[in-house]
Amino acid sequence: MKSFKPLFITAVLAIALSSCNSVKAPVMSTNPANIDKTPLKTTPIKESDLKRWSDLDLVKDTIPGMSIDKAYKELLKGKKSTPIIVGIVDSGLDIDHEDLKGKIWINKKEIPGNKIDDDKNGYVDDVHGWNFLGDATNENLELTRIVKKGDDGSESYKVAKAELDKQLDDLTKQKPQVDMIVAADKGVKDFLKKQVYTIDDLKKIVTTDAALNRSKMIMTSIATQAGEGFQDEIKGYSKQVYDQLNYNLNVNFNGRKTGDNPDNMDSKFYGNGNVKGPDVEDALHGTHVSGIIAQIRGNNLGGDGIVANNVQIMAVRAVPNGDEYDKDIALAIRYAVDNGAKVINGSFGKDYSPHKEWVWDAIKYAESKDVLIVHAAGNDAKDIDSEPNFPTDENNGVEIADNLLTIGALNFEYGSKLVASFSNFGQKNVDVFAPGVKIFATVPNNKYVYEQGTSMASPNAAGVAALVRSYYPKLSASQVKHILMDSGTAISTNVSVGEAKDTKSFSTISKSGKIVNAYNALLMAEQMSKK
Repeated sequence: MKSFKPLFITAVLAIALSSCNSVKAPVMSTNPANIDKTPLKTTPIKESDLKRWSDLDLVKDTIPGMSIDKAYKELLKGKKSTPIIVGIVDSGLDIDHEDLKGKIWINKKEIPGNKIDDDKNGYVDDVHGWNFLGDATNENLELTRIVKKGDDGSESYKVAKAELDKQLDDLTKQKPQVDMIVAADKGVKDFLKKQVYTIDDLKKIVTTDAALNRSKMIMTSIATQAGEGFQDEIKGYSKQVYDQLNYNLNVNFNGRKTGDNPDNMDSKFYGNGNVKGPDVEDALHGTHVSGIIAQIRGNNLGGDGIVANNVQIMAVRAVPNGDEYDKDIALAIRYAVDNGAKVINGSFGKDYSPHKEWVWDAIKYAESKDVLIVHAAGNDAKDIDSEPNFPTDENNGVEIADNLLTIGALNFEYGSKLVASFSNFGQKNVDVFAPGVKIFATVPNNKYVYEQGTSMASPNAAGVAALVRSYYPKLSASQVKHILMDSGTAISTNVSVGEAKDTKSFSTISKSGKIVNAYNALLMAEQMSKK
């Protein structure tokens, strides 16, 4: 997992320090007929809609969702679905979450807790999936692992070393800012004598203490821009910076705890059956991804999962706080395929892949078994046609398989800001876009939060793919991939992309030039199934 994953850090914290008098921009939805015109007509989006904006419809609701509500109301009412297993290759899963009840895959061939490999698949007590990380949580980035092995004179070492030095330099500059924000937060907490406070509490602070006034100013700015949950933003920002310094970019840290050699594929049966991981709180990312697909619809607990019925989530823990190993990912894909998953979601990615051929072989294996893999495009705001985000489905420009669907992330504002500011793009290597900003879903211990990233866009698309495969099980993985691309809503407006905020036509930043639309996908699936 790259340093941005799970990606829950926003630029607001850095901006807050340099623009302490700024005002939070209102969340807007817009009429498609008025996009990018002056004056732009806007209407506020209700909180109840924001929590489930992926379900809404661009034309009806003026929000670039995936028309899930429309599909259920007009196409799926009274229609029977078939069971579908979705493999979640991620950080782990809180299998006891209240909003995922009845949605967790159970290996009925395995007797829980008897420490015997009852189904003889090589994995002991794999009742809900498998944990390829064992008791490990933190890991290096791949570039750190390359540097740790020493200078072998290769170009990859030189590039990795230069990038490691650059990232460490950037973090050294960020750390004082992080410490200042954390200190300001603590100063306010101590004065108010409460651990959780609001912007109204900040406004009531009246003091002649210069240090406290400065803390108040910093925290007021952050609270104004970040909104509800700003203290969680601070905690996340601080954790990410220190995790990078202590683990991800630390050449002296070794996080592997499974006893296998990650550079050798001979040993394959390592890890354990605890898909929650050693601390369920560290399964936040995987639990959120799972909820996007399968959380219960209409129960007013969190958001609404895309697949209402007949879906089972198989947890395959292979993504640490750091970069995933190619070996773990290759074996995780094969495990999900061999145990019945027809859709696999992969909300992970990295810049370096020393054993990419192992992952390619796993992708091709999934294709041979008619399994669709949906993958996040990545959060570096870069063109992955020229700077790859692994895993890819191409070798030297040639596509190795036709069962990998790569997803970019959408913002909820239709118009020039339609593409999430962090999202990667690419006319050849991003297939289609799906909602990825302010996505409300499950996290461990029966909680719910907004998260953002192509990590969230990928399960939105995977959920639609699972919906199609559940109602039209005779369609192949390749057919479903192209249905999601071909049936999407075509967008022609100009959008801002990349770190440089370049203006490009939306039609040129992915292979399809479209955004996922479940209603259209199901209509196309119906037509194709009759042929």
